[in-house]
Amino acid sequence: MKSKLNIVINKDEHGFFASCPALPGCHTQGDSFEETMANIKEAIELYLETMTEEEIVESL
Repeated sequence: MKSKLNIVINKDEHGFFASCPALPGCHTQGDSFEETMANIKEAIELYLETMTEEEIVESL
């Protein structure tokens, strides 16, 4: 099953920060935009691995 999830990326003097609002607590950071994007993709994959199929459908 493929779905699209929105992510929010912010930048400050310390680097980039990303979160996925549909998945509470799913967030990460990185020194560059590219690193942060790779990190949030991995964080989402790991988050979804811990959920049941029913939980995934409810959150999307």
